[in-house]
Amino acid sequence: MWLTGRRWLSVLVPECLNLRRLSFAGTSGGHKGRMAETPSIEAEAASELRAPTQQNGDTGGHATDERTPGRPEPAGAGVEPAPGGGEQAPAAAPGPGKRKKRRGATGERIVPPPKKRRAGVSFGDEHFAETSYYFEGGLRKVRPYYFDFQTYCKGRWVGHSLLHVFSTEFRAQPLAYYEAAVRAGRLHLNEEPVQDLSIVLKDNDFLRNTVHRHEPPVTAEPVRLLAENEDMVVVDKPSSIPVHPCGRFRHNTVIFILGKEHQLKELHPLHRLDRLTSGVLMFAKTAAVSERIHEQVRDRQLEKEYVCRVEGEFPTEEVTCKEPILVVSYKVGVCRVDTRGKPCETVFQRLSYNGHSSVVRCRPLTGRTHQIRVHLQFLGHPILNDPIYNSVAWGPSRGRGGHIPKTDEELLRDLVAEHQAKQSLDVLDLCEGDLSPGLSDTIAPSSELGKDCLEELTASAQKMDGAVEAAPQDLDKMALAPGNATETDAVNKEMDPLCAECRLVRQDPLPQDLVMFLHALRYKGPGFEYFSPMPAWAQDDWQED
Repeated sequence: MWLTGRRWLSVLVPECLNLRRLSFAGTSGGHKGRMAETPSIEAEAASELRAPTQQNGDTGGHATDERTPGRPEPAGAGVEPAPGGGEQAPAAAPGPGKRKKRRGATGERIVPPPKKRRAGVSFGDEHFAETSYYFEGGLRKVRPYYFDFQTYCKGRWVGHSLLHVFSTEFRAQPLAYYEAAVRAGRLHLNEEPVQDLSIVLKDNDFLRNTVHRHEPPVTAEPVRLLAENEDMVVVDKPSSIPVHPCGRFRHNTVIFILGKEHQLKELHPLHRLDRLTSGVLMFAKTAAVSERIHEQVRDRQLEKEYVCRVEGEFPTEEVTCKEPILVVSYKVGVCRVDTRGKPCETVFQRLSYNGHSSVVRCRPLTGRTHQIRVHLQFLGHPILNDPIYNSVAWGPSRGRGGHIPKTDEELLRDLVAEHQAKQSLDVLDLCEGDLSPGLSDTIAPSSELGKDCLEELTASAQKMDGAVEAAPQDLDKMALAPGNATETDAVNKEMDPLCAECRLVRQDPLPQDLVMFLHALRYKGPGFEYFSPMPAWAQDDWQED
């Protein structure tokens, strides 16, 4: 019997790179596996579409403003090597009561057992060498590259054809794409090229899909080292860069930048920050140090201090907010104040006011995801440029006092509609393929957002973003031989005949559009204290454009 966890995102869909790391505990005779989601960063990438711990919910006290916008993405691509090294240990001879490996009748497909992967962060030189960076217009960009998504057959797929699975669960691409991928030799089942999508899947079948991967640009600001010793590495994370691979991001992440540019590998993140949040970010060099720091976090021995710029004139006296926070959607990564939520507490103190906005110091005493952002929204002073909690989708009062004149479903639809219009779904850690069938279903946004507002957003997006699609190729007529893809890759990895993203021309975001005014200023624990410089937008003389 195959035990499944929560919905795993499009592992085989090129545009939707939200992955889940899976660990399989095999049992003798039958290769039964238990699928477990691993939210650690030791392997990277996936979200329920944003499942908070970086998204929402209880982060164990050490991820105050992050979303697990994704779950960490698997290092290699999906299969885990044996513990302690890369290779599998030799199999012991079957003892009494143990079954021998079934060989199968002639012509029968043999299903291999799930492979194990060692615990811990396992990104290495072979992963860092997949592609390279280049810098343009104040942005760090990743050259497109080929990447293997790998997964074992999910329980609900057993007994169904690949054609059925692709047509019902991976609809971001037309079936013609998968048929062309078969002809190009990019789909493999148990390491054998798929010849026909009508093949029926079995328990523990192993699928591999080679895709052409594009990553969104991030700021060209460097990841600066604040401190390094035998136990830890501490950096000043720029806004817009995710901590670890998740969603569409892999190389444009702090983990990969440190490995590629600073030769710092096998790092264990001690906490995570939202992609748009900047500031102090700590890594342990060993699992033992990581466990020690996390124990201090659990014992509430870690002090955290953030700084932000908020709407309006924040009160001069110290303000403590103890409103409970509830997860609205793990998929989109949105929270709100609700009596059914988990208890949390944040202490705020105004530092300055320039006549329009205030700089506020924030001390989260608990560690719920988006805690600072949600509490500031509740107080009526959302972060000035927060793309989620200072959105018109929350209604006229934008969530002040917990007043949200719509259902959670309407709120999520309006948030998605707003960012679709702005072509900024990355803010929600979504891509277009993630919206089917749950979020975009051709359901009109609620009247609170308004047709005029949507038209205005769309017009603005067309001016600012301007994604232009070239003439699509006829995938039905495309007949790449299995060997041709490899030959093409060696010549030019940046263009791919099957890749829809290659046919899009997107206008780059402005570097200032990649910044949210929330910064991790200080982290302090037993025997250590680390500071990050105050950002420019938090200075007394800063003026809005």
